[in-house]
Amino acid sequence: MRYTILIHCPDQSGIISAITGFIHNNGGNIVYLDQHVDEELNVFFMRLESEFTDSEFEFSKFKQEFDSKLAIPYAMEWNIHPGNLKPRMAIFVSKYNHCLYDLLSRYKSGELTLEIPFILSNHDDARHIADQFEIPYYLIPVSKETKEAAEKQQLELLKSHNVDFIVLARYMQILSSKIIDHFPNKIINIHHSFLPAFAGAKPYHAAFARGVKIIGATSHYVTEALDAGPIIEQDVTTVSHSHRVKDFITKGRDLEKIVLSRAVQLHVERKTMVYNNKTVIFS
Repeated sequence: MRYTILIHCPDQSGIISAITGFIHNNGGNIVYLDQHVDEELNVFFMRLESEFTDSEFEFSKFKQEFDSKLAIPYAMEWNIHPGNLKPRMAIFVSKYNHCLYDLLSRYKSGELTLEIPFILSNHDDARHIADQFEIPYYLIPVSKETKEAAEKQQLELLKSHNVDFIVLARYMQILSSKIIDHFPNKIINIHHSFLPAFAGAKPYHAAFARGVKIIGATSHYVTEALDAGPIIEQDVTTVSHSHRVKDFITKGRDLEKIVLSRAVQLHVERKTMVYNNKTVIFS
């Protein structure tokens, strides 16, 4: 069985040796290790994957001993993830379906190793897509008057389906703390620009009018501060005076699909670590 371990703690001498020695002494074989030190904050980050083939390996005992011998002495924040567990991802979408189609295609092809228990929307436009991919579809309309009740219903769905994380595949509603607090750093959004600029209903029209030379997309974890959560993935493409608004939109939507899928993949592979509203992204 392969396990992924994520760690961060104050940086100090001997951490790597202590961790690798502990795993070796417990019969583990490290097959991947990446680490980073934030010198300004003096924080050590590590991601490692280890295989345990001994039939006598006890997961609960390993966790208890890791806590007592490493986590407490080194003041570590850490977690461990068994490699055979597929995370359960709920998709929220409104009317734009390009990101939804892309995620579902990657899921069906086996590119994304996860489970999708349902798709949720505040409109009925994407139901035929859910039917095409044979995934349950829930319609929960949202208005100013019904937002609180709608989010209560959403939360009940998420809990009943044991959802691990949420992807907002162009879901055009702002989530409140009612949802966010239950999924800290587990809600992934896609933003339509390289930097949070050109806000509003027609960002590409605004970018075109401004004569920008690049457009882009940013995927980030959702916080209560709108579009200001920890950034997971970004990309850009060039544009020029020869492009029209519809070219901006086409290029932008292509980027949104790619950047969102990369962010989801990084999250699923446990390659993201959030600290102080920033992310450490492991290779």
